[in-house]
Amino acid sequence: MHNFQARDHFADGAQYIAGRLTKGTSGASHAVVDPATGDEVHTYELAGADDVDAAVAAAAEAFPGWAGATPGERSDALHRFAGVLAERAEEIAQAESLQCGKPIKLSREFDVPGTVDNAAFFAGAARHLQGQSAGEYTGDHTSYVRREPIGVVGSIAPWNYPLQMAAWKVLPAIAAGNTIVLKPAELTPFTSLLFAQAATEAGIPDGVVNIVTGAGKDAGEHLVGHPDVAMTSFTGSTGVGKRVAEIATATVKRLHLELGGKAPFVVFDDADLDAAVHGAVAGALINSGQDCTAATRAYVQRPLYEAFVQGVADLMESVRLGDPFDPSTDMGPLISHAHRDRVAGFVDRARSYARVVTGGEALQHPGAYYKPTLIADAAQDSEIVQSEIFGPVLVVLPFDSDDEGIRLANDTPYGLAASAWSRDVFRANRATRDIKAGCVWVNDHIPILSEMPHGGYKASGYGKDMSAYSFEEYTQVKHVMFDNTAVVRKDWHRTIFGDR
Repeated sequence: MHNFQARDHFADGAQYIAGRLTKGTSGASHAVVDPATGDEVHTYELAGADDVDAAVAAAAEAFPGWAGATPGERSDALHRFAGVLAERAEEIAQAESLQCGKPIKLSREFDVPGTVDNAAFFAGAARHLQGQSAGEYTGDHTSYVRREPIGVVGSIAPWNYPLQMAAWKVLPAIAAGNTIVLKPAELTPFTSLLFAQAATEAGIPDGVVNIVTGAGKDAGEHLVGHPDVAMTSFTGSTGVGKRVAEIATATVKRLHLELGGKAPFVVFDDADLDAAVHGAVAGALINSGQDCTAATRAYVQRPLYEAFVQGVADLMESVRLGDPFDPSTDMGPLISHAHRDRVAGFVDRARSYARVVTGGEALQHPGAYYKPTLIADAAQDSEIVQSEIFGPVLVVLPFDSDDEGIRLANDTPYGLAASAWSRDVFRANRATRDIKAGCVWVNDHIPILSEMPHGGYKASGYGKDMSAYSFEEYTQVKHVMFDNTAVVRKDWHRTIFGDR
């Protein structure tokens, strides 16, 4: 059984402003529910506009000092931050599994180590915020480029990976010298708060990292529209992302959006069938399918189609659902009963036009469990193929020519991630070139790493998380030009006044 007691950790409130926990002032409260049992594990006061104002003010006050720190000083603080996160790894993993229902082995072996690695990566990257080298591009002037922090960043993170999303928002922002106010999903605040506390414990100054936990309509929209917030970073659905963009545009903020996905999984007829089957089940069921990059549409060339369907069905039926804190559990519940019912609705509607090969039902259990589900024989334009379900549901369709497979893979509004499965390097290389997505894996699906960027095409948003590319989101680029001639009356002045 788990040992994380949320009531003990957050008795002083679920807002973290200027280095301390406080209670929200919206007048409304929210209960965090363990999705594996349906039990309420903690009730806290939600943030309102006043809390957002206080957090932004703390971030603005901390900004000059943090932005003025040397890259080495910020790097040292982030190295200490990574160390604190590593020391508190088990506590953080248990909090993540409690609030999300994800298996403890996923929290211990994926979410927490990935976050520690992110912190270590950005500790190093903080010392490499470089512009172009100086040069005399006109002949009479020396030019160089500075990268400077933007200011206060207001970020909104989703509930599916609350710890990792906090890291993806906070780390590049503060490594670049910004300060931040993060609003986690009200369903899953625990690890964002633990993350911010770890930053303080590591010696990162008060006000650099702030957390406001409130409803999107109240705290979220107020944060995005706040006049003292210079940039907004949002991860979530495409629909909500459009609303965030509308609000941010009114104050001409820098905007970074990582939105929905409907990742294709393209299996060519020369692929290793066993590898593709295992990859599809892992890629579709990670985090109970609640992953924007999860494999959701498998396109399989016709010679392998029937064997692939049977292999995936058999493997899905072996997946062990159960208590997230049992190390042998493979898949936990969905985030809530309401979300489970939403996923079930997609599958139930699909029964009228497609075949449910396996799964397709909720467990008779107090938790929000839904069986791994494989659907075949759906049309390309059907809801189950085109809409983001965000659950443990994989739909598989056949294709004939390579051209058709790639065309079907691209036939979606989204473009976050995809994979191609083939032993032929030329076939695989063509797929990586022609599939329109921010990440294309070859003979694998899901792995991410701190050194490489994550972000989408099309309706999946724009901008990059992780990697040195993220600094393009969180820095201003400034051109500085020095005159080298000391000439008072320059030749170009004659175009404005006087004669040569």
